Amino acid sequence: MKIAVVGSGGREHTIIRKLKENPTITKIYAIPGNGGISFDAECVPIKATDIEKVAEFAEKEKLDFVVVAPDPPLVLGLVDLLEEKGIPSFGPRENAAIIEGSKVFSKELMKKYNIPTAFYEVFDDAEKAKQYLASNKTWPIVLKADGLALGKGVLICETLQDALDGVTHIMEDKAFGESGNRIVVEEFLTGPEVSVLAFTDGKTLVPMASSMDHKRALDGDKGLNTGGMGTVAPNPYYTAEIAEICMDTIFMPTIKAMNSENRPFKGCLYFGLMLTPKGTKVIEYNCRFGDPETQVVLPLLKTDLLTIMQAIYTETLSELPVVFDENASAACVIVASGGYPETYDTGFKINGLKNGTVGIDDVEIYHAGTSINENSELFTAGGRVLGITATAKTLQSALQKAYAATECISFDKMHFRKDIGAQALQALQIDE
Repeated sequence: MKIAVVGSGGREHTIIRKLKENPTITKIYAIPGNGGISFDAECVPIKATDIEKVAEFAEKEKLDFVVVAPDPPLVLGLVDLLEEKGIPSFGPRENAAIIEGSKVFSKELMKKYNIPTAFYEVFDDAEKAKQYLASNKTWPIVLKADGLALGKGVLICETLQDALDGVTHIMEDKAFGESGNRIVVEEFLTGPEVSVLAFTDGKTLVPMASSMDHKRALDGDKGLNTGGMGTVAPNPYYTAEIAEICMDTIFMPTIKAMNSENRPFKGCLYFGLMLTPKGTKVIEYNCRFGDPETQVVLPLLKTDLLTIMQAIYTETLSELPVVFDENASAACVIVASGGYPETYDTGFKINGLKNGTVGIDDVEIYHAGTSINENSELFTAGGRVLGITATAKTLQSALQKAYAATECISFDKMHFRKDIGAQALQALQIDE
């Protein structure tokens, strides 16, 4: 089989590595991929958002299957285009990808179908939003740009002034472009966060191993929100009892709601959950694999990934047993450029890698922002540079391996959190 994975980050590299386990795949293209991905796939210099060119390439190369991994091409309708050309693919159509493409849509869907989420109001006028905030008595409060914003369109505002500045930033300064034409003002929820990715063919839903993301840039959950500085799986706060409740009150109701709206969802549906004192609530949906959750979830998957994706395409997921290793844990430490998520420099040589990896057992290096030269030397090319993932029988061992691997790697202004998994380890000790 000849296949392609659309995207250029650590998530896509993880998917490619997992797909390589299938012996029927003879060729993998990454569109556009990155320097480190080039060791595992042939990179094609087409932007993921140039959906017409991606579809033309897939048709010209007679690809057997295309995995559309990032949100922008899904929201733009790449799966619909591939479908028109008769090319099987993995990912939701445009009318289902709106579940991530519009925060307003997803909040109104949850309200309509009684899916538990935070209280909210929607505004398309900055002054009205500011007037509402001025009457607010409970802080902090959350502001969300309606559309896609590269994981940075959510602001947690501690004071009225923070919130007023946030409205100006999103709606008037257009920090996220047209995505900020509307905003959601939402109550601030407290409790442990859980990410649950789920395979679904629009009828059957199979949750993957749960995970815990670390969004803040600095140790102790300080600093700005990022795309994610590290992850662990499984999430110790997500018990079997909570999983059962989520299946009954959130997961299947969401699938049924989308079907009722004539927007059947096929692909990977991401549930961002908060375990609040008043029960589990949805913080957000994503229409694709999370990043960096994928980097810890897929290494625990025992069932062949391509087989699952094909079953989703043919809507036969109910016939396939999907198995995750329940006797293992995974940890991912993101190595980033100093200054991320604000301004940072790139182009620094990365030391310590051979053929893009470190050669340590049970450790995978997933490339998020790297470039490569003619001598196969790797350089930094983004905010998040590498995802260092380790698997082991215990979370503590996985973390030790991942951090040991970071010691093998260096580049100028390299930055990573030293406390990934600390909260999860504490929770495990409390359980014991």
